[in-house]
Amino acid sequence: MAVYFQYGEKEVEHLKRVDKRLAVVIDQIGMVKRSVIPDLFTALIHSIIGQQISTKAHQTVWERMETELGKITPAVIDNLPLEKLQQFGITFKKAAYIKSVAQKIITAEFDINSLYSMSDEEVCVRLSELDGIGIWTAEMLMIFSMQRPNILSYGDLAILRGLRMVYHHRKIDKAKFNKYWKRYTPYASVASLYLWAVACGAVEGMKDYAPKKTKP
Repeated sequence: MAVYFQYGEKEVEHLKRVDKRLAVVIDQIGMVKRSVIPDLFTALIHSIIGQQISTKAHQTVWERMETELGKITPAVIDNLPLEKLQQFGITFKKAAYIKSVAQKIITAEFDINSLYSMSDEEVCVRLSELDGIGIWTAEMLMIFSMQRPNILSYGDLAILRGLRMVYHHRKIDKAKFNKYWKRYTPYASVASLYLWAVACGAVEGMKDYAPKKTKP
């Protein structure tokens, strides 16, 4: 049974109250259903696979893995040869990162469940100590597994695109980004769901105001 990011009227009403443009978007889109993966290890592997590839490619690789492996656990990953992982459509580097995470959990070098007791900033720092995991991957884990309420990712291109589309900016620098994050706080994760939806074309007629790249 699918599990979705949980939010309701409290979060929606807050965001609509603090941001009139986002309020219009929320009313046009309605409630957003985004699947989450409650198991932290499975979600972490899912996030690593999704680094720097399209949503469609990510989904294809993940479906292949789930179909063949069933439950994705540290032991299952540890027992797979690197070459087998690559056959799912994963680069050698990503396969090595995934194997490394599994091994560190099995040897208790990394306690993944300790993340639950950490702040958002501490989760980012701790996960970034692992090979191949940076701030974006940590932020995706916090939203799509831990369901942390206040995550807005500056490293996510679709979030930046959504911000440009909603607020008619040509560019989103860190100062502008922080302004919106503070405005959405403490429910920035819910704002993220709507910005992703906008970036994917959920509101007809909205365009990206980024300057078009000229050919050399």
